[in-house]
Amino acid sequence: MEKNSCIYVAGHTGLVGSALVRSLNRNGYKNIIGRTHGALDLTNQAAVEDFFAKEKIDYVFLAAAKVGGIGANRTYPADFIMDNLLMECNVIKSAFRHKVKKLLFLGSSCIYPKLCPQPIKEEYLLTGPLEPTNEAYALAKISGLKMCSYYKEQYGANFISAMPTNLYGLNDKFGSNGSHVIPAILSKMEAAKRLDQPAVKLWGTGTPLREFLFADDMADACVYLMETYNGRSHINIGTGRELSIRDLAELIKKTVDYKGDIVFDPGMPDGTPRKLLDSSRIEKLGWKAKIGLEEGLRLTYDSYIRSLRA
Repeated sequence: MEKNSCIYVAGHTGLVGSALVRSLNRNGYKNIIGRTHGALDLTNQAAVEDFFAKEKIDYVFLAAAKVGGIGANRTYPADFIMDNLLMECNVIKSAFRHKVKKLLFLGSSCIYPKLCPQPIKEEYLLTGPLEPTNEAYALAKISGLKMCSYYKEQYGANFISAMPTNLYGLNDKFGSNGSHVIPAILSKMEAAKRLDQPAVKLWGTGTPLREFLFADDMADACVYLMETYNGRSHINIGTGRELSIRDLAELIKKTVDYKGDIVFDPGMPDGTPRKLLDSSRIEKLGWKAKIGLEEGLRLTYDSYIRSLRA
């Protein structure tokens, strides 16, 4: 990418999109545009087409998505598959029609089978059944990455895809039904601390193993891929390190300085038992994660406290 290129970050106010904007700024890219959902509904094909016709965009980071944790995915599966498919189809089609130089599509590690060999290589995609609790979202993301691959195959479009592991960081959704595991636990423990509650109840058994990546690390990887990678296969982005949800909860408890107990509810779903990405491909390209989990949790917690005070 040229430093003065017009770069559109779809979803620029969210966890992923805002991290991308920060990374682009750190790397000297200043001509960055974004639109809030109120200004541009990406599920509206005509509106997206009009936007691309007017803005003369050179590069696209497609980070916009309808996202949520297990609870939201179980409750609204039709919305998750429909909204995400519409956004992907509209942006990718308009990017192609208006001769965007390159597009990067952001997926999710939930695209892989529930009982996948570990660590998960890119070629394990579509080798088994998906985790039922987020199948709708996963199917939409699989369709998006395949769409990019097919546009490259049929038309030669320079559309690539990146599949990050579980993300957390600044501008995440805290304390809502749509929260992912880290912001959900962090906001629960902060509330329990303020109210002097003796215990915090968490979903599941605490035994599933997860890998977590700080969103700003993910964003740096995406900018790096946009600058260096043109292959047809999607690329995993992870840290190569995992821990149990129980150990994660203990780390968050330490970060928040909560003194109460942690109680797990085995009657609630765990999700996939283990999910560790094989990130050797991107590491061979020259990128590696820099921010450890303890540092990332501290940065996330400090940001959350600032938002509460504001």
